[in-house]
Amino acid sequence: MAQPRLIEPVVRFCAVISRHAEARQWAQERLREHWGAAAEVSAPAAFTAGGFYDAEMGVGLAKVLMAFENFADPGGLADWKLLTNEWEREYAQSSDHAEQRPLNLDPGYITQAKLVLATIKDRDHRLYLHDGIFAEVTLNYMGGRWIHHRWSYPDYRTDQVAEFAMTCRERLRAHLLQTGGFRRV
Repeated sequence: MAQPRLIEPVVRFCAVISRHAEARQWAQERLREHWGAAAEVSAPAAFTAGGFYDAEMGVGLAKVLMAFENFADPGGLADWKLLTNEWEREYAQSSDHAEQRPLNLDPGYITQAKLVLATIKDRDHRLYLHDGIFAEVTLNYMGGRWIHHRWSYPDYRTDQVAEFAMTCRERLRAHLLQTGGFRRV
């Protein structure tokens, strides 16, 4: 009979997307309050999604990636997404921005082998978690670099995201080496 094995901790991160700097700042503060200090914060990068978000979020969107110092259990991914969805609603209701959705928060995690995103959208390559939340392996680490898939969002195919993921992966590996927390096959 197969026995469950140790699940390695992950680097929890969140993409913070808005055209409003004050919305991104609000979200970063909220994330730190709940998930702890940030270990990595990317510079804002232009976020383009082929016009998909224009109607509800406006144009001129920017995205910041935040990774957190505390390592996390990947089993919490769906709950992270449910919580960030609540924060999006809270900000939309309390702000005076004209957009229906002035803030988009996309949590995920990074392991030694993959970058995983949470989403509410079901597709052929996504796995259902619970309460309407799905998970997608967006990038894989192979041959010393991050590889995207046919379904990977264009903004996750960039050098900036690969560098962010590499920094997170290296920090995770150092932690696993220090603590002996590697999963044994």
